[in-house]
Amino acid sequence: MTPETLAALQRARAEKRPVVLATRLADGAQHLLPDAAAPAVLAEAAAAALAADESGTVTIDGTAWFLHAHNPPLRLVVVGAVHIAQALVPMAAAMGLGVTVVDPRRAFATEARFPNVVVSHDWPDEALDALAPDVRTAVVTLTHDPKLDDPALDRALKSPAFYIGALGSKKTHAARLKRLRALGHDDATMARIRGPVGLAIEAVTAPEIALSILAEIVAVRRGAALAQKLAA
Repeated sequence: MTPETLAALQRARAEKRPVVLATRLADGAQHLLPDAAAPAVLAEAAAAALAADESGTVTIDGTAWFLHAHNPPLRLVVVGAVHIAQALVPMAAAMGLGVTVVDPRRAFATEARFPNVVVSHDWPDEALDALAPDVRTAVVTLTHDPKLDDPALDRALKSPAFYIGALGSKKTHAARLKRLRALGHDDATMARIRGPVGLAIEAVTAPEIALSILAEIVAVRRGAALAQKLAA
């Protein structure tokens, strides 16, 4: 690897940009993708590797390449240290998501309730600004309190987060959209919010609701037809 390629790879990782290091096995020549100078078919294979989150060898026009996918870590930002969050956080961690719980209410966001979890006591807008959600980040708001949920959703909608979900009934969500519209968000942008959050599995208990949320996050990330249907 040349010093230039190494430096570019380190910059991409620091900036949390998904990239693929493509190495031609015959001679060791390398491309860091995406790269406008790379062959289109190689760029397509790199995009597929990132989408699948898998590295491996591919053969393109009779030439073998090893594609090393460098994806930023998957993250989940949970706004609201409530009972559902207590069920959601360990499930998400078990699935390999890096979880941050955001709640300025210190009586709720405690180490005793969320052991071994990163907890932020900043106000949600400040916390989201610091966390800078990227294309590998999901954001879920659970407080039912507009003072906490709305600033988080405002910031999430301004980010490339791949999933944005908000707890609440259809009536609650309609009122929420009205407030977000007043903040300058249009209907197309607000359509990114999954509200009411979670797949429609008739969940009732906190663990069931947490399961429905995680299932929807997975479905959206994987482009499952079920997620597309429920979003319509």
